[in-house]
Amino acid sequence: MDLKHLTICGPLMLLVVTAACESKNAAVPTAPGTGTAVQAVVADVTIASPTLASADGAQIMVFMDGDGADDPMSLAALIAPIRSGEYDFVIGSRALGRRAPGSIAWHQIAAGTLAGLAMRMLYGVRYTDMCAFRAIRRQVLLDLGMREMGYGWNIEMQMRAARSGLRILEIPVPYRCRTGGTSKVAGSLRGTLRAGLRILATFCRVATRPTSARRTARAHEDADA
Repeated sequence: MDLKHLTICGPLMLLVVTAACESKNAAVPTAPGTGTAVQAVVADVTIASPTLASADGAQIMVFMDGDGADDPMSLAALIAPIRSGEYDFVIGSRALGRRAPGSIAWHQIAAGTLAGLAMRMLYGVRYTDMCAFRAIRRQVLLDLGMREMGYGWNIEMQMRAARSGLRILEIPVPYRCRTGGTSKVAGSLRGTLRAGLRILATFCRVATRPTSARRTARAHEDADA
């Protein structure tokens, strides 16, 4: 991913995470700015607690696929609503954004739509996608108590965020054809079925757990004050 032309104020830390959750981290210089917030950009989807520990000191976590399909130029649009204090969780939607021909399969769009409808029925929050490209306050993410470490990670975060009463914003993001590797989800029928079953199992697990005390954005604002 080319991050040289980003215009995010403040330092930027890049954590490249493999499927085994091993961190290959490197400092990435950005354009100089006056902001003091520290962001952490995490490339790839399979994220677990070691990654969050590696990003100690970061205020905002940004997650994206490392295959080149997500456009890093959209990072600023994801981060800005959180830095302004208006939202706690911002997720990109490929369904609402411009998609390059062949970049995403129809069943991926359909799955995101169906999952969004189900979450809306449960929590009253509108989602149109389970896109990996998203930003969230680091402390808020830690408070969510994430458990999933596989294909269901995206939907678990969305469900826990909605259930916790976070201020959530979905924005359209462009989606490109991948520039490296083969999709473990859309690349084969077996991969699609395996991912679908894991996502469904995660949905059922989170949906049937007792609702914990609602965490609000105001509580985090008061803690930061």
